Amino acid sequence: MIVANMEPIIRIAVHPLRRLFLISVHRIVQLKTRGKLYLESWEIRYKPQVCDPLRAQITGAPLEDARHLTHRYDKLRQEVEIQAAEVLRRRAKSRDSSISAESATRLENAEARLSELKSTMMALGREATTAMQSVEAQQQQVTYERLRTMVDAERSYHQHALTNLERLNYELIQLAQSDGSLSTAALVTDTNTVPTIRNGEESDQPSEYKKTTSKKSDARGPLDENKDYIIAKVIHPFDAQADGELSLSIDDYVMLRQVWPNGWSEGECKGKTGWFPSAYVEKQENISLGDLCQVQSTSRSLSHSKSP
Repeated sequence: MIVANMEPIIRIAVHPLRRLFLISVHRIVQLKTRGKLYLESWEIRYKPQVCDPLRAQITGAPLEDARHLTHRYDKLRQEVEIQAAEVLRRRAKSRDSSISAESATRLENAEARLSELKSTMMALGREATTAMQSVEAQQQQVTYERLRTMVDAERSYHQHALTNLERLNYELIQLAQSDGSLSTAALVTDTNTVPTIRNGEESDQPSEYKKTTSKKSDARGPLDENKDYIIAKVIHPFDAQADGELSLSIDDYVMLRQVWPNGWSEGECKGKTGWFPSAYVEKQENISLGDLCQVQSTSRSLSHSKSP
């Protein structure tokens, strides 16, 4: 694959701009490759979760039973109409004074039959209505759940792609600000107009906040014994799914390097650095270098104790 072949080229790149360019191409190719695989595997992943349950509703037993009851009700209603016409015909004959006892008996039987058919039709109508309403409610619930599953999957995929592109754009801005020969006008304009995504909602961050975060993220010097560092404790596990992301386990400790306004942070844990959702960690009180070493040793001991 193209992505795999680019990794050794990125490792030997010396100039920051060239290295960032190669990383940018690498990540964009990854996004497009994953997008293609995502579209190809959509039917395999979501057909059993979305399409099959909806198709089962159309041919399912509850709907067939409700249709059968409705069909019986329609036939019974036709019988009632025929019987009602028969009763009216016999009543018209009964007005004649010379009606026989046999005709009177037939009229009584026809009226009794009509009353019986009406009672049966009303009971069957209530049963068919209840069955149809139950099937309709079930279909609405299942349809909503399957549609929600499909929308959440699409939303998660596109948010992940957008986060990677925003991260790449932010790195380009940092490089442009650190190198005076690069023009930053277009990049700064884009960041002021493009909203960040947080929990599915759009929110515009002020430019002062972005400048502050960029200044903080530029600090990559050695640890200073008199300087405090922000330590965060992992409260929710995170499994890295892309290059540059950092896997986290509950009760791990992370040294934060930078926090983005779009909900992602960069930090170091167990000798590895990467990105992770900011909501998955909880910031602790600022601690000194000595306490930091103790936290790191505790984190390593916890990881060893959890491993089999």
